[in-house]
Amino acid sequence: MAVDTVAEVKARLTIEDVVKPYVQLRRAGRSLVGLCPFHKEKTGSFHVSPERGSWHCFGCGEGGDMFSFIEKAEGLDFKGALTFLAEKAGVRVEYAAGGRERADKRERLREATAKAAQWYQSQLAGSAAEAYAKGRGLAEKTVREWGLGYAKDEWRALLEHLTAQGFSTQELLDAGLIKEADGKPGTYYDRFRNRLLFPIRDAAGRVVAFTGRALATDEQAKYLNSPETDLYHKSEVLFGLDRAKDAIRLRGFTLLVEGQMDVLHAHQAGFENAVALSGTAFTGKHAALMKRYSDNLMLCLDADPAGMKASANAALLALREGLRVKAARLPAGEDPADVISKDAQEFAARVKSAQPIHEFFLAALGEREKDPGRLLAAVEAVVLPLLAAMPSPMERERAAQAVARALGLSPESVRESLRAAGRRQPAGADGKRPGPAASSPAPRRATARETRAEFLAAIVHAYPATPLAARVESEYNRITGDSVAALPSAPESAVFKAEETFGEAPGEDAARELLNAFETAVIREAYQEAVRALRQAEAAGDEGLIREAGERCKALASRLAAL
Repeated sequence: MAVDTVAEVKARLTIEDVVKPYVQLRRAGRSLVGLCPFHKEKTGSFHVSPERGSWHCFGCGEGGDMFSFIEKAEGLDFKGALTFLAEKAGVRVEYAAGGRERADKRERLREATAKAAQWYQSQLAGSAAEAYAKGRGLAEKTVREWGLGYAKDEWRALLEHLTAQGFSTQELLDAGLIKEADGKPGTYYDRFRNRLLFPIRDAAGRVVAFTGRALATDEQAKYLNSPETDLYHKSEVLFGLDRAKDAIRLRGFTLLVEGQMDVLHAHQAGFENAVALSGTAFTGKHAALMKRYSDNLMLCLDADPAGMKASANAALLALREGLRVKAARLPAGEDPADVISKDAQEFAARVKSAQPIHEFFLAALGEREKDPGRLLAAVEAVVLPLLAAMPSPMERERAAQAVARALGLSPESVRESLRAAGRRQPAGADGKRPGPAASSPAPRRATARETRAEFLAAIVHAYPATPLAARVESEYNRITGDSVAALPSAPESAVFKAEETFGEAPGEDAARELLNAFETAVIREAYQEAVRALRQAEAAGDEGLIREAGERCKALASRLAAL
């Protein structure tokens, strides 16, 4: 992919063009300001700089250029964001040798899958699939907006429809829409027949696969999923994410339910942050995808043994990705769709009373295991690995104390078992184990001098060739003896802060207080260093160095007093 494509996209689009469809912006000095689309807020802290082509939110700390904005807003990687913006700008994405052919193939598969979704949807009216969907309590609006469809009870209906539109048999095979008959090479038939079809979309809303719910009662596979294709990787797709991502940001958590019907009922009842897996177990990639939109995950899976095991596995992987995890209790034998259909308010109450994942399993295991020995073994097997995977030492300690209280044990015994559980967990790709062994030291805090110097650099960057910038450069030289080139590079967040602080056309003296504070920080730092030198000289008994350091301390103290 040519680097020039990025430059061409930036030449044709402004940051304002890209952000405006997602954020209502208003002019505020040199910046455009609005409510951040990535977290819930009432006062706008999201700033856009048309001059620099960048954005920054002071509320959540996110920022970057137009590509990083689309990556976060649409849940795409850089290549996906580039393709998205190139289409918007009318720019052709250039690929290296072989890349164009691969891209053309993917576009053909995407087109075939989209056409299949349209055809399935066109067959729904008056079908058994429509009757089944409405019989399960889905409203006509829900059926229409989610694009549900019907795969006819015929062997080659879709195959004939799409080949008539110019798609080859190989393309339909590669898209997972048809299959080759066993033992009959060259004989093909539709993968989905006599099923209610749920289109599976990627985070950008493009159809990449399908799930088909059998309508015949004697069908062995109740649910049938598309196979893995160039467009569809089960471990990287969450059903409903394209419609849920904005609600996830606003509500602050992802609601993971069991299946497609659960997702549709949840959205229909107002729980628009609900998503589901697509024919596979929960993976670390699913957790990383969720983390793009929120650090919080709520599990609302079936309460049967299989559902509980799935909850434990999902929670463990999610915790390792840095998510905070809760779980909601469902009545035995019921899934979210059942509960919502009976009483949406009851479902809301269960979501509201969701417990941190360790408390959820402590309660569930306590109800199941009446023998104290079996309960301890179950807690060690299920709960302690969850605690060991928690990235925060404070959250881990609080959870360990909760486990100790629940079991009537000493906190130290739980900590010892927890350390053993951490040692038993498999190492990650970096060779480190999750939990306590993988914790990192706290970063060094910037000094007062460093913080103020960074802000001075931001002023020079935000207001170049102005009397204010000239004043900052002159004073910096006087205070430190260095040229302005010695100033640190200013991060984009600091430049936005400078513009927010000083407005559109600040005067020469606008930074006077900041310069005074910087000079004070510089002198105090030098004074502390002089005091350390004096103590070292006194310890060594060097009269000459004692006298020199003492004079320097006196001079610096006088400068501080004069400020």
